[in-house]
Amino acid sequence: MGKIKVVHYINQFFAGIGGEEKADTKPLVMEELPPISKNLDKLLGEEAQVVATVVCGDSYFNENLDSVKKEVLDMVKSFNPDLFIAGPAFNAGRYGVAAGTITKEVKDVLNIPVLTGMYPENPGADMFKKDIYIVETSNSAAGMRKALPSIAKLALKLAKNESIGSPKEEGYIERGVRVNYFSNVKGSKRAVDMMIKKLRGEEFETEYPMPDFDRVDPNPAIKDLSKAKIAIVTSGGIVPKGNPDKIESSSASKYGKYDIFDFDDLTSETHETAHGGYDPVYANEDADRVLPVDVLRDLEKEGVIGELHRYYYSTVGNGTSVANAKKYASEFAKELVADGVDAVILTST
Repeated sequence: MGKIKVVHYINQFFAGIGGEEKADTKPLVMEELPPISKNLDKLLGEEAQVVATVVCGDSYFNENLDSVKKEVLDMVKSFNPDLFIAGPAFNAGRYGVAAGTITKEVKDVLNIPVLTGMYPENPGADMFKKDIYIVETSNSAAGMRKALPSIAKLALKLAKNESIGSPKEEGYIERGVRVNYFSNVKGSKRAVDMMIKKLRGEEFETEYPMPDFDRVDPNPAIKDLSKAKIAIVTSGGIVPKGNPDKIESSSASKYGKYDIFDFDDLTSETHETAHGGYDPVYANEDADRVLPVDVLRDLEKEGVIGELHRYYYSTVGNGTSVANAKKYASEFAKELVADGVDAVILTST
């Protein structure tokens, strides 16, 4: 039996092609393995060999999902691989979505072992953790030295059809899959033992971890709207015509702050949506459908609200990581408070 043939998928950055300015790179097969693939090949040892590296720009992949899946799949298939590995993508949202998408596609179509790696808050992790194994990584490429060995180790086990242990044992993100096992200790005794440890303040590990829901308590209601300054924030991607800040259509890495002081109405000549997760036709025809400037101006004139804040903040929620969303909010929330805003209307799609 020969070596396990591995095809590795990475984005334009890790291929050494370039950063965001090269995110529109079309799918290609590298003529020579880039350093990350060479390192992975070394970690896989004598049992496996990385025979090719397939590359695609993050923006190009996410903006051409239907066609690019087939194009990349055909490239992978041409090498007749026994194993497919993507990434790791760490906390790069568009990269994570691309890696997860093509990893699942290879699994479904070629029916071979597949694996990728991401930070748990990468949107791609939540989208694909039930379908594929995703090795947990740190949130940046600074964790590469730890991530690649973990990926190589689990990948070999998958390729050799060996038994895969728990997420804690193998280092992959929990998939929400319950597995039966036989214990020498009765469930009643295990439960009592855990309760005693909890009462004593000792460490214990539950057998059925519950999801951690991030809940935010609402602020008290505005007592007098007629004196309140209201601002609009949107994840619907409404931007001035031409998208001056080049906010990405998926997995946005930025947000924009835009002046609406002179606008009573948003039109197709002045505004559009940068969002790639919904049909943009109606938003492009009338951006007020997502960002209701026209209605709020009417309420302002009628005295229902005191004032509409002259700036609105916008980003794209499609595939954007939780970490980035929190980061954006913490930044512009400080500006809103400093500008005397009393309440925010948050619109999505």
